[in-house]
Amino acid sequence: MASISPILANSPAAADTGTQPRYTTALSAVTTLFFLWGFITCLNDILIPYLKAIFQLSFAEANLINLCFFGAYFLVSIPAGKLVARVGYKRGMLIGFAVAALGAYLFYPAAAQRVYGLFLGALFVLASGITILQVAANPYVAILGPAKSASARLTLTQAFNSLGTFLAPLLGSALILSNLPKLNTAASAATIDVTAVQIPYLVIGTALLLISLMLSRVNLPQIVPATEAVSAVDDRSTRAWHYRHLVLGVVGIFAYVGAEVAIGSHIVSYLSLSSVMSDILIYVRNLAANLGLQRFINPQNTEEAAGIMVSFYWGAAMVGRFAGAYLLRKFSPAKLLAFNAVSAAVLILISINTTGVIAMWSLLAVGLMNSIMWPVIFPLALSGLGRHTEEGSGLLCTAVVGGALVPMLFGVVADHSGLRLALLLPVLCYLYIVWYGLRGSRHTAAA
Repeated sequence: MASISPILANSPAAADTGTQPRYTTALSAVTTLFFLWGFITCLNDILIPYLKAIFQLSFAEANLINLCFFGAYFLVSIPAGKLVARVGYKRGMLIGFAVAALGAYLFYPAAAQRVYGLFLGALFVLASGITILQVAANPYVAILGPAKSASARLTLTQAFNSLGTFLAPLLGSALILSNLPKLNTAASAATIDVTAVQIPYLVIGTALLLISLMLSRVNLPQIVPATEAVSAVDDRSTRAWHYRHLVLGVVGIFAYVGAEVAIGSHIVSYLSLSSVMSDILIYVRNLAANLGLQRFINPQNTEEAAGIMVSFYWGAAMVGRFAGAYLLRKFSPAKLLAFNAVSAAVLILISINTTGVIAMWSLLAVGLMNSIMWPVIFPLALSGLGRHTEEGSGLLCTAVVGGALVPMLFGVVADHSGLRLALLLPVLCYLYIVWYGLRGSRHTAAA
């Protein structure tokens, strides 16, 4: 297991002052950011089938949505890391909010013009703002407290990120997918109500600005990562990418985000297959009735019913992160990461080889296994970086481009060989994460 302590060796929380500083207010403020970008990111899972229907897209073409959204991480993360290092965590987050709000507002003219390219451009701007927020907030949470609890603390804040991803499919399905016509043809696509996507993103843009205003009034403590004390193995390094465990962690983030997004973005299409769920519309209606929620959950078509089930995928991640915040205080983060990755691969293989409720619930349960992957890989990879922490955070966030490239490859395989075979791609991603947890996260100087 790689130690996380060196990241925080010189932070105020770790200093020998006789008392531990309390950062409850600051941590609560930053946690709201995790909730909001979880909500925004997960709306892509609803946006993909919606735009696929409007523009009659193939799976590969529909995944241009993920390419533009997560591609922004690849292009913006390193400049964002330099920006945050220059202006500080708080100002970096405020800039991120402003850029993200602009992207959300651009959805209004994009929908009015019914031009796919404008949608993609709006998504890129929105994702650029989210990227700046990610680069600023993730290391800030890691530094904001005792070093030994960095993984647990980041897992707890990520749980609120998962709360956003849980709510987004429910609201998105009701507001967006319910407006899809029963016949998926070019003629019926022309009748789709574009205000279904305009209004939600106008609300999101306004919420981003309001939270930015509130954050500007919160007194966030100035936390500076260690600038001098670095571990002996790192003394020969001059840049962040000289740390082997960071470079391998970048690949780990790439694999994790790629697998998670590839699955989440195609659950609606997967569960809509008659070979997987013979009638998911009836199943979801009966499930809502059994839970006494029929007044709130009453899907009108197959896509909306499948979209509702996406909330269980992300909801499982939320439950797993709350549980993980406790478990990571009891068990080795690296070993728990490997266990979850093995479990995710097994669950996908079960889904591929079964049908009906087993195929559905085994795939949805992968969300539970995903729960701790980001908040464990991130601090493991940043461990011992000292003055290179911001640069390392930028590199790690750059790896979120996996959410663009892996789903694109997934879509190509799905177009040619079907969704079941395409699910083998996430299995390969999880197998790498198993190796990273067991071996790759160990501190070893780069050659």
